[in-house]
Amino acid sequence: MQSDFPQISQSQLKKWSKLAEVKFRRKYGLFLVEGAKVIEELLKSNWQAEAVLVLPDKISQWERLLAQFQEKEKEKEKEKLPVYRLKSQEWKKLSQDKEPEGMIAIVRNRETPTWSSWLQSAGGHVLIGHEISNPRNLGALMRSARWFGFTKMMLSANSVDVMHPKVIRASMGSIFHLSILTDVDLQTALPEIKRDFFFIGSDVKNGIAPHLPAKKAALLVGSESHGLPEHLLALADERWRIPGDGKADSLSLPQAAAIMMYEMAKKG
Repeated sequence: MQSDFPQISQSQLKKWSKLAEVKFRRKYGLFLVEGAKVIEELLKSNWQAEAVLVLPDKISQWERLLAQFQEKEKEKEKEKLPVYRLKSQEWKKLSQDKEPEGMIAIVRNRETPTWSSWLQSAGGHVLIGHEISNPRNLGALMRSARWFGFTKMMLSANSVDVMHPKVIRASMGSIFHLSILTDVDLQTALPEIKRDFFFIGSDVKNGIAPHLPAKKAALLVGSESHGLPEHLLALADERWRIPGDGKADSLSLPQAAAIMMYEMAKKG
C-alpha cells in the first residue's frame, strides 16, 4: 500500500467542490460518492471511478477499499487510479458527513438509457416516481427497490437529480445496480408502459390493499407532499391504498412504497 499520496491541486479541489450543484454535475459528467458501504457497492458495479480522495488520519477505514479499487483497475489492465490526500479543511469543502470515514470517489456519470433499451433490459417489476423532489426519499426508494428485486426505475420531469449526494448516500449504493430512466413525460410514457406491465397507482385516499400481481407490474408513486395527480391515477389498472387505523397522519413515501413493493415481490 502506497504510504504517501500527492496533495490535490487547488484547481481540482475547486472543480470537484462544485459537484454539490446539479449544473456542474451535468457540465463535468461527474459526481461524488462518499461512505464505505456506498463505495463498496460502487466497487461491485461496472461504474467507473476517475479518482479517489482520502484523509490520511482515517487510513484504517479506507485502506481495504483502496486496495480493492487498485485491484479492480489492475484486472481491467487500466492505469492506476489517481489517489489524492486531502487536508481536513479541504475535505470539508467536499464532504457531506459530519463524521467522515475518510474516502470519496469521483465517479464518471453514464448516459441515461434510451426508452427502447430501458424497456428491453432484463427485469421484472418497475418502480415509477412522479416529481420526487426529496433526495433522501428518492435514495430510500432506490434502496427498497433493489432489496425487493426491482432492477428498473423511471422518474418524471421535476424530480431531484439522481446524482445528488444525498440520493447516492440514502440509496446505500443501490443506484449503481438500477437502470434508471429520468426526466420522463409520464402522460406520454404510461400508456406505453401499460402495454407490457400491469399498472398500479398509489393512492392515499382510495384503493384496494396491496397484493401479489398476476403479472409483472409497474408501481407509480408520487411525492410525499402532493401525492399523484388524478390524470395519472386515472390511467392505473388498479389503485392501491395501505390500510391502517388512521391514528397517524400518513405513512412516509419510502415506508408506503416499501410495503407495496414487498407485496409485489412475494412468491406465489
